[in-house]
Amino acid sequence: MGSLRAVLRHADDFYPLLKLKRAVRHAEKEIPSQPHWGFCYTMLHKVSRSFGLVIQQLGPELRKAVCIFYLVLRALDTVEDDTGIATDEKVPILIAFHDHIYNCDWHFSCGTKDYKVLMDQFHHVSTAFLELEKGYQEAITDITKRMGAGMAKFICQEVETTDDYDEYCHYVAGLVGLGLSKLFHASGLEDLASDSLSNSMGLFLQKTNIIRDYLEDINEIPESRMFWPRQIWGKYASKLEDLKYEENSVKAVQCLNDMVNNALIHVEDCLKYMSALRDPGIFRFCAIPQIMAIGTLALCYNNVEVFRGVVKMRRGLTAKVIDRTNSMSDVYGAFFDFSCMLKSKVDKNDLNATKTLSRVQAIQKTCKDSGVLNKRKSYILEDKDKDNYTPLLVILLFLILAIVLANHNSNWPNN
Repeated sequence: MGSLRAVLRHADDFYPLLKLKRAVRHAEKEIPSQPHWGFCYTMLHKVSRSFGLVIQQLGPELRKAVCIFYLVLRALDTVEDDTGIATDEKVPILIAFHDHIYNCDWHFSCGTKDYKVLMDQFHHVSTAFLELEKGYQEAITDITKRMGAGMAKFICQEVETTDDYDEYCHYVAGLVGLGLSKLFHASGLEDLASDSLSNSMGLFLQKTNIIRDYLEDINEIPESRMFWPRQIWGKYASKLEDLKYEENSVKAVQCLNDMVNNALIHVEDCLKYMSALRDPGIFRFCAIPQIMAIGTLALCYNNVEVFRGVVKMRRGLTAKVIDRTNSMSDVYGAFFDFSCMLKSKVDKNDLNATKTLSRVQAIQKTCKDSGVLNKRKSYILEDKDKDNYTPLLVILLFLILAIVLANHNSNWPNN
């Protein structure tokens, strides 16, 4: 009912949503017939529907490599995330995980729901991995080894400083950026991007997720997962979990804004990385998640609901981003629009208002200096004075006409 209400409020979401639904169905039909590849693509759609859709932007061979790369790291992440595994058992698995992907007999039961299925039947992932070209295998192995070691380090170490925070995010996401850059280069479609820009691509996405997922992580059973750095949250509370209580709402929002401000540091690197991409499929694969991230940050900023539930972009806006992200002008336009949204929410009394405004203005300047903002139509920002009745009436009339025609068809109940 909530989705229908959103479509009625934003009538121009209807067509992109329809295209998205068709794209999802097409992706499901494209699942290979071989058992191991069928398992991998089916599991990809189950553990991340959004990634399963975005990966369709890539060509067949690169898509296979990225699919396996994602599933291997998702399995590694499942081991790290399972707070029910004792540390002395978990750490050796994380450190040796890059060796296990070569062993088609290896599996380790952990996680829940679809993640448990992935771990229990990990042999399918290993079988598919061994069919990839050697260049792809080497890139995946290298990143898995480095990530496993980094995760093991932070099992035994809390995120205290912002340097710790950057290091942790490097291990769990920055390395993903480095790995994808290696896979793109191995495909012959892109030059090898610098490690610093690749790292920023991962850090921006990871920090956005950490901000958005505060409540889910802090309420994790049997033990909370805490990734916000003490150097930031310690300025606003004596314990990180205190921020979720209503009586601490003012301090919680101030802390949230500080965290968002920290994430914005990476935006200009991300724009530089994307502007250098040549292949249209790789470009869309990289750009869509980045636009989703800046949009999510704009929604989270100064929003106490982050501490009450899940804050995310409505499905219709997500569909628009997927449908209309085709060039750097689209990227610059989306980043400019969302930064305007974030800027409009800055409270001049916020402790970090000046710093946040400075970073937002730097992002806007980069977008303006591109010289392409006037070549695109703004679809992110809503005109509150816009008359939505006309498109809404068109849709309603179309639905009424469809019902009338269906009722006149004698075979309608069977159809």
